[in-house]
Amino acid sequence: MESNFVDYVKIYCRSGKGGRGSMHLRHVKYNPNGGPDGGDGGKGGSIILRGNHNYWTLLHLKYERHIFAEHGGNGGKDKCHGTDGKDVYIDVPCGTVVYDAETGKYVCDITYDGQEIVLLKGGRGGLGNFQFRTATNQAPRYAQPGEPMQEMTIILELKLLADVGLVGFPNAGKSTLLSSLSNARPKIANYPFTTMEPSLGIVGYRDNKSFVMADIPGIIEGAAEGKGLGLRFLRHIERNSLLLFMVPGDTDDIKREYEILLNELRQFNPDMLEKHRVLAITKCDLLDDELVEMLRETLPDDLPCVFISAVANKGLDELKDVLWRELNAESNKLAAVMAEDTLVHRDKDMARFAEELADEGEDDDIEYVDEDDIEDIEDYEDYEDFEYEED
Repeated sequence: MESNFVDYVKIYCRSGKGGRGSMHLRHVKYNPNGGPDGGDGGKGGSIILRGNHNYWTLLHLKYERHIFAEHGGNGGKDKCHGTDGKDVYIDVPCGTVVYDAETGKYVCDITYDGQEIVLLKGGRGGLGNFQFRTATNQAPRYAQPGEPMQEMTIILELKLLADVGLVGFPNAGKSTLLSSLSNARPKIANYPFTTMEPSLGIVGYRDNKSFVMADIPGIIEGAAEGKGLGLRFLRHIERNSLLLFMVPGDTDDIKREYEILLNELRQFNPDMLEKHRVLAITKCDLLDDELVEMLRETLPDDLPCVFISAVANKGLDELKDVLWRELNAESNKLAAVMAEDTLVHRDKDMARFAEELADEGEDDDIEYVDEDDIEDIEDYEDYEDFEYEED
C-alpha cells in the first residue's frame, strides 16, 4: 500500500493575467460627443503559499499537478472596471522549502503557521482610454493591455521540524526507542530498512514538559553515493536542535560506526556538524556491567554518551535528562538564535536533481500553456508601449 507520507512534490503554477483596458467612446442621444469612457481591466489572481499547522505531509498536492489563478476581467464601457481574478492559496505544512524546478534555485521557505508568501504575483489590469484623456487629446483611441501572467514549475520539499533527530544505521533501535518514549507507532521488525518514512513523536518529560523527536530511515556507509536509501531523508533533521546518534552495543567498533555516520552527515551538509550531539549505545541489555565499563573507555570524549535499552526500559530516564539538558543549554539556544538570523539555504545540486525527481516518480510531461492563453497575443505585443509605475 502506498504511504500517505509525501515530502516531495513537483507542480506547475501560473498566476492570472491582467484584464485589458476598454477603448470605448460614449455615444448617447443628445450627447453625440460624450468622450472616452473605457474602464480599467481587473488585476489577475496571485499564487500565495500559506503555512498551515494542520498539515503534516504534502499528500494533498501530490496529484494536483497544475495550479492556476484566475485572469482579470476586461474593462467595459461607462467606466466599468474589470473583475479582479481570485487569488489561489496553497496550504503547506510548516517546514516546506520551495525550489525552482528548472534551475534548482531556492525560492522561499514556510516556517510558521499562518505565514503567507506571494509566489507568483498576478498581472495588473490595463488602463482604459478614460485614463488617457487630456485637454489636447479629448478622445484617445487606445487603451492598455493587461500585464502578462507569471509561471513557474516548483519543487515543494518538506523538512520536518523537531527538537531531536535520530541518526543511526538500519536496525540500530531508532524506531523502538521512539515507540518507547512517545505514543508514535513506527514499524518495527528484525530486518534492515524497516523504517521507510520519517516519524515524529512527542516525548513527555517532567513537570508536563515535552520535546519532539524525529526518526528517519537508517543510513549506511556510502549513502552519499546513493547506497541504501541514500541521503534523501536527512533533510528532515537539518533543522533539529540536537542530533542523537544511536549505535548498537554489540557493534565491533562503536567509535568507528559513529565516525562513519558523522562523515555521511558531513558530505550531505557540513553545517549539521555544528549541532549539539549525543551518543546512545542501544541494546545494552545484551551487555554485562563489566563490558559496559570497558566500552566507556573507547567512546568519543567530545559528547555525552548514554547506555540504553528500549526493550528493557533501561537508561531511558537518564537519556531524557541528557537530551533535555542539551536542548536547553545556553550554547545550544545561542546557536539556534544565530542560525535563525543567518539561515542560508543551499540551491539544489542540478547534477543530482534529475535522479531525485526519478526517485520520487516525478516526470517533466507538464503542459505549460493552455490554448485559451493565446487569445490576446496582439495585446501583449503592444504591452511594451506602456510603462507601469511600481506600487
